[in-house]
Amino acid sequence: MMKYISPGSWFSLEYPSDWREFEDTEDSFLFYNPDKWMGNFRISAYQGESHTYAQECIDYEMQQSRGVKLVKVGKWSCAYLTESFQENGVWYTSHIWVTGKENISIECSFTVPKGENIKVAEQIIASLNVRGAKDKPWKEIIPVRVLEINAINEAYDWAVSTIKKQLTKDFTSSEADIESIQKVIDSGRFNANQRSAWENFGFAFGAILVNEMDGMDWVTVIDGKEEYPALRFAQTDVMVYPSRLVWNKVKNGQPCNLKAEYERIRSEVEAVL
Repeated sequence: MMKYISPGSWFSLEYPSDWREFEDTEDSFLFYNPDKWMGNFRISAYQGESHTYAQECIDYEMQQSRGVKLVKVGKWSCAYLTESFQENGVWYTSHIWVTGKENISIECSFTVPKGENIKVAEQIIASLNVRGAKDKPWKEIIPVRVLEINAINEAYDWAVSTIKKQLTKDFTSSEADIESIQKVIDSGRFNANQRSAWENFGFAFGAILVNEMDGMDWVTVIDGKEEYPALRFAQTDVMVYPSRLVWNKVKNGQPCNLKAEYERIRSEVEAVL
C-alpha cells in the first residue's frame, strides 16, 4: 500500500501500490489503477466551523438521502448509499460513504461497473486517518502528489524555455545539460531577489538527477505546515531539495557549482548501493 496525505494534512489514507493519483476537480482527489481499471476512488474533505460538523453531515445524509444506511468501515461510522447510471450502454454504480471526525467531513465514492466488488474501496476507507485540531502536525515523506507534479512541471518548463532562449540550445535533461543551467545561472541576467527563477533552475537540475540516476524519484515532503516536492533515492535517506539547492546559495551570496553538487549527490547514491 502507498500512503497519501492531503494538501493541508487534513487526512491521510493508504491505496494499492499499483494505483496512482490523477487530476480531478479542485476539492476532490482521484485514485485508480491505470493498467487494470477496477474503479475510480474519489475522496473530498470539507471543514466546518462546528466541532460536530462531521457528525452533522452524517446525520443529514441519513435523514435526506433515499436508501441510505449506517455502516461501519474499519473504525469509521459512515452514511452509505449507492447511485446507478448508464454511460455508453454500460451500467455503473457509485458507492458513496460520508464520514469524518470533529470539524472535518469526508465523502468517499467508488464508481465501478454495476455489481462489481467494492472491497478495495472499503480497505482504503478503513485506512483513513483524519487529523484532529489537537493532533500533532505530520512529518512524513510520501509519493509525489498531483499538486506537486504540476508545480514541478511548471518550474521545469519555465527553466527550459529560459535556457533555450538564452543559449539557443536544446535541453534534454541529461548530465551534459548541467553546463547549460550553470551558464544561465552565471550570466548575471537574474538578480538575487528573483527567488522563483533560482528555484526553477533547481527543478531543471532535479530533472537531470531523475534521468541520470536510476532510483531517484520525486516525492512530497510533509513537514508540519510546510509541504513541498523533493527527490529521494529509492527508500534511502539520500534526499535532494531542488527548490532550495540553487536558491539557498544565491540568497546567502555563495557560488553555486552544479557540477560539484551533481558529483556529491552521485557519491551519496553510490555509498548506499
